[in-house]
Amino acid sequence: MKILVLNGPNLNLLGTRENEYYGNQSLDEIIKNTKSKLKLIKPDVVLEHTQSNSEAVLVEHIQQASKAGFSGIIINPGAYSHTSVALLDALRQTPLYKIEVHLSQVYQREDFRQQLLTAKAANTIMTGLGGLVYYIAALAIIEKIKDV
Repeated sequence: MKILVLNGPNLNLLGTRENEYYGNQSLDEIIKNTKSKLKLIKPDVVLEHTQSNSEAVLVEHIQQASKAGFSGIIINPGAYSHTSVALLDALRQTPLYKIEVHLSQVYQREDFRQQLLTAKAANTIMTGLGGLVYYIAALAIIEKIKDV
């Protein structure tokens, strides 16, 4: 099984910005830890990760995910969560199981961060778990796909 992990704008700055919300781990550290934990219990699952500050790059990955043999998508759209109709439309068109994740508890933040436009296309939303959210989302996709 392959799971696509997409991260949007500014997530490449994790560990260096707003640590009170996002923690002190870099995105690379979070993904590496997620892969290590997952390998211990599900060695046959592959996580393929992409981070981009470009909305177009993220849309392209979503559009190609099914053809590329992915079983599900974990996406942290970052700031695009609140604004991107393009990501919403791309997520809606893919038949894959989709989980939108956020490191911080968005519902305890500014009002505009509580409006998750892209989440309207997600099967599941996970927020407030810090870097652990990617691991839990991967386990959820594995379980959901197993039931299909």
